[in-house]
Amino acid sequence: MTAPSEFLDVLQRLQPVRAEALQEHFGVSQQTLSRWLKAAGAGVCRMGRTRGALYARTREVPGLGTQVPIHRVDETGQVHREGALHFLSPGGTWMEKAQGLGQRFEGLPPFAEEMSPQGYMGRGFHERHPGLALPPRTTDWNDDQLLVALARRGEDCTGDLILGEESLSRYLGLATQIREVQRESYPERARTFLAEGMASSAGGEQPKLAVYAGGRHVLVKFADASTGSAGQRWRDLLACEHLALESVRAAGFDAARTEWFDLRDHRFLEVDRFDRIGLWGRRALLSLRAIDNEYIGSGGHWTEVALRLLAERRLAQEDVRRIRWLDTFGQLIGNTDRHLGNVSCFMEPSGRFRLAPLYDMLPMVFAPDGAHLVERTFRPAPPTAHNLDVWADAARHALAYWGTLIASSDLSEDFRQRCVTCREQLADLIARVPVHGTV
Repeated sequence: MTAPSEFLDVLQRLQPVRAEALQEHFGVSQQTLSRWLKAAGAGVCRMGRTRGALYARTREVPGLGTQVPIHRVDETGQVHREGALHFLSPGGTWMEKAQGLGQRFEGLPPFAEEMSPQGYMGRGFHERHPGLALPPRTTDWNDDQLLVALARRGEDCTGDLILGEESLSRYLGLATQIREVQRESYPERARTFLAEGMASSAGGEQPKLAVYAGGRHVLVKFADASTGSAGQRWRDLLACEHLALESVRAAGFDAARTEWFDLRDHRFLEVDRFDRIGLWGRRALLSLRAIDNEYIGSGGHWTEVALRLLAERRLAQEDVRRIRWLDTFGQLIGNTDRHLGNVSCFMEPSGRFRLAPLYDMLPMVFAPDGAHLVERTFRPAPPTAHNLDVWADAARHALAYWGTLIASSDLSEDFRQRCVTCREQLADLIARVPVHGTV
């Protein structure tokens, strides 16, 4: 007995559905249904290995089929088969795991969003890989187009996962070709980057490239003073970022290690990648944006999402306190770019998250808009119910940070004078709030 022509359509209408429900709907035996499912082959996805497994109809992604394998690179650089990602019809995915329970997602799994080419480094993806025939702007991609990008050119994405056989093969070739990059080559690499958009998929709008230098994987941000006032402002801000992360560490919090230097007309800031270990090792990482999209859906700010994750028992209370402190400190130093992509967490085997080192902390209130300087007002905010217990300490360190910028000979005189005004505003606020006595 062959399966009726409407079998897959009924399956899609009822999915996810157990075998018993399909038997009842069609009035057939278990043996008959098993033959139908086997004959459907890749057109059906079985979700689960036990008798309580659910079934769903799959869809084909052009060039990929109905599924792609997933591999994980561990901290020693060893590659492990993690499972497979099945594409469901009309949308959604099933993450089949080689070990443990699988998981169904209404869209793409959060790690796929995190791996996506983003920001400045995603702009040139279309030009670098024209053969994929993807839309020029990554923001216009649909889920299937992102899957094609990850499965075919996703060998060096954020985190520890690699999707698809083609990307795995490219990674295995890349792993044998990693070469130490000398700093002296940075200016030429920066010019090539700006001309061709060459880079990995790390997010963010500040120009940057990804290299292996000094025995570590780093993101290299850069600014060219010869481009005018905007270039000089970015030079100041790169030094500010380094000093801000040093201030965060001085306050007892973990932050990305950075080092900056001037070379010819450029200022460079090396930021250690904490999703990379040694030459080949990798570590699982998700931003608060990806975590929020999958588990919370608030679209809120750092503190709001952290508190929601605490309520869901996915983030430890101490990490939530750290995020509230960092959120407060960032506001008090004029970091107006505290979006959810600028805080990340390591993924624990238990399904919980652990706060990763801080990065991208600087007074973005001073950031240029393209090639133009824009006057924005710095307004340090008083404490709220969500940060009352950390505000005074964060304010004390923010005040010290403004003082460090004022005293820095590596910043332009114009920029330092702006910092004088900001410090005065914060000092005035500290003197007026009820908790100032503990600062």
